[in-house]
Amino acid sequence: MDKDSQGLLDSSLMASGTASRSEDEESLAGQKRASSQALGTIPKRRSSSRFIKRKKFDDELVESSLAKSSTRAKGASGVEPGRCSGSEPSSSEKKKVSKAPSTPVPPSPAPAPGLTKRVKKSKQPLQVTKDLGRWKPADDLLLINAVLQTNDLTSVHLGVKFSCRFTLREVQERWYALLYDPVISKLACQAMRQLHPEAIAAIQSKALFSKAEEQLLSKVGSTSQPTLETFQDLLHRHPDAFYLARTAKALQAHWQLMKQYYLLEDQTVQPLPKGDQVLNFSDAEDLIDDSKLKDMRDEVLEHELTVADRRQKREIRQLEQELHKWQVLVDSITGMSSPDFDNQTLAVLRGRMVRYLMRSREITLGRATKDNQIDVDLSLEGPAWKISRKQGIIKLKNNGDFFIANEGRRPIYIDGRPVLCGSKWRLSNNSVVEIASLRFVFLINQDLIALIRAEAAKITPQ
Repeated sequence: MDKDSQGLLDSSLMASGTASRSEDEESLAGQKRASSQALGTIPKRRSSSRFIKRKKFDDELVESSLAKSSTRAKGASGVEPGRCSGSEPSSSEKKKVSKAPSTPVPPSPAPAPGLTKRVKKSKQPLQVTKDLGRWKPADDLLLINAVLQTNDLTSVHLGVKFSCRFTLREVQERWYALLYDPVISKLACQAMRQLHPEAIAAIQSKALFSKAEEQLLSKVGSTSQPTLETFQDLLHRHPDAFYLARTAKALQAHWQLMKQYYLLEDQTVQPLPKGDQVLNFSDAEDLIDDSKLKDMRDEVLEHELTVADRRQKREIRQLEQELHKWQVLVDSITGMSSPDFDNQTLAVLRGRMVRYLMRSREITLGRATKDNQIDVDLSLEGPAWKISRKQGIIKLKNNGDFFIANEGRRPIYIDGRPVLCGSKWRLSNNSVVEIASLRFVFLINQDLIALIRAEAAKITPQ
């Protein structure tokens, strides 16, 4: 019994020793975690042992770490630090006791400032580029070249033509931003470096002239006739004074402009006359006699215009009266034209420019004149000076057959066969009719002709 009791006592002591050691280790781990929370450092994230894992985004990592730290703080504050000595603690109670800190844990600071700082850093370039929308890289290069030439922002605003209209304040703000704002100047330099060499050369050719350059150009006399060689020699003699992109042609054009505005050394501007004798626009307008500006009435011209107006109105009235007598409608062939056949169209004579609708049993072909009115005026299709005034007649027989009779001097060709004067020929569907180099296609309304033939067959037995 003594040996057994001694063995049980040793085993219980060993178990209690191991339990107390595990509790001490866990309490030390909890204190380390609490101290790390108090210092504001985020504990290391535990990774799972799964084989397939989905990568978390930055915002998910921050949110998960915040949630874990808050749950740990809540669990540590909600556990009682002491327990009854008579009852043996369970495994869950051991974990709770080990997580409980010995000192009150201050609330861990949330990493909101770091998060907002990162968001601001990501949004700042976007805002800068949004503000730079009106200023193009070409505008920045123009502005820099013009300021280096003139050293005057007012002259730059008046003399440089930018891609859009800028005010003087906008030009000044842009120049100061290029000088003192590191973000804007960096972006502008990067954009200007990406310009094409030809675009850079074109921008440099538009640079304003400095005072030193204009002073050298003003020495060229206004009475002389300088050539390109003169200005080229001027460039060679003063390479430091002129801008690097200047050419002899550009110098000549600017010299002519200076000569036009009397800016050369040997030119003088005429002074204004003294006194109140300067004539302005209002004074000149008052001196004009309004009675002399009125147009004289021309009775002969008015009579001729009245006669011409009466003649045109008479012709329009005559055409309106003859509308109901027309048997053939002429319609231009367009994509939106009406269909060839309707209930009243027997056949169509289609040309390249116009088409003629045959709506009666007999129509006449030819060239219309003032004295001779016909049904189908072939001059609407093209040159018809070789066509007779009454070239032919197309007639529909009772059996539904179409015949064409030639009554002109020139022959009519039907599918390549000539029909001489006084002869006639039967027309079939899709027959090609050629009259003095004008070609037409004869199309028959088969449905309407079939009805006519059926009615003719009913009448024949009676």
